[in-house]
Amino acid sequence: MALLDQWRSVAYNETADRQVLQNLWNAYFKEEKGIYAKLLKNPDEVVSGTVKELADKFGVTVMSMTGFLDGINDSLKEKNPIETMEEDTPVQLGFDKELLYKNMVAAEADWLYNLEEWNAIFDEEKRKELYREQKSSTTVKKEKKIYPNDPCPCGSGKKYKKCCGRK
Repeated sequence: MALLDQWRSVAYNETADRQVLQNLWNAYFKEEKGIYAKLLKNPDEVVSGTVKELADKFGVTVMSMTGFLDGINDSLKEKNPIETMEEDTPVQLGFDKELLYKNMVAAEADWLYNLEEWNAIFDEEKRKELYREQKSSTTVKKEKKIYPNDPCPCGSGKKYKKCCGRK
C-alpha cells in the first residue's frame, strides 16, 4: 500500500475513536507548523530528498511527512508523485509563495498563513491583497436577472421581451 493510502486510512478513518483522531490531527498540525516555519525562513531554496530523508530532516514521522506532502502538493511548482510514493521516492518542496499563501487561506489554516515568517516574504499590504484575492475567488456572484421589460442586453434598444427574449 502506497504511503498516501496508509496516511489517509489513518487520518480519515471514520470508525476510529474521535479523541484518537483529534490527538492525531493536533500533533500533525503542530508538526506541520514547524515544517512550514523552517521552509519559509528560506523560501527560494528547493528542499529535496526522499520522503524518509525529509521526515528525518524535519524531525517527523514518515506518515506525518506524507500528510505534509499531500497538503503542499497543490502549491508546488512541480508536483510530487504523491499517489505512488514510498519512503525512498525522491520528492522536492519548491513552492510558489503566493499560491502557497492563498492555499493556506483557502484551507482556513490561520495557524499557517499567520506565521511570522511570512512577514519577511510579503509585507502586510501584499498579504491582505492575497487574502482578498483568495476569498473573492470563491465567492459566487449571481448574474443580474433580465426581466421582460428591461432593455435588451444586446444593445438593440428594444425591450428584452421584443428582442432576444423571444424564443
